[in-house]
Amino acid sequence: MMTNLERARNYFAAIEARADLTPYFDADVVQREFPNRLVPSGATRDLKALEEASERGRRAVNGERYEIVNAVEQAERLALEVIWTATLLVPLGSLAVGATLRAHFGVFMRYRDGLIVAQHNYDCFDPF
Repeated sequence: MMTNLERARNYFAAIEARADLTPYFDADVVQREFPNRLVPSGATRDLKALEEASERGRRAVNGERYEIVNAVEQAERLALEVIWTATLLVPLGSLAVGATLRAHFGVFMRYRDGLIVAQHNYDCFDPF
């Protein structure tokens, strides 16, 4: 049986591969992104909004990489510290197209029947 940490690793690998992400989410998923430099007011997204955000991201960055540096798993809950990097397809602040954008993510997931039903992101971007 697969652990939720293994599921999360597969989910991040799917993002990196730009694969369809819907198989990883419960139909009732709610993702909350807390305020950060890219989303100053934060955001709360359902499955449709997650798909739309993913598409916007594909137009802005390429070569995303997710490195899980710490993980705590307890039953259906998973807490992750992730280092994220991506290559910019558009300029951002002082960074030109082709530069690497880097962030430290705190990602908290709750699973139900092997699918992500809740995800909270605390994204801390390096200066740009």
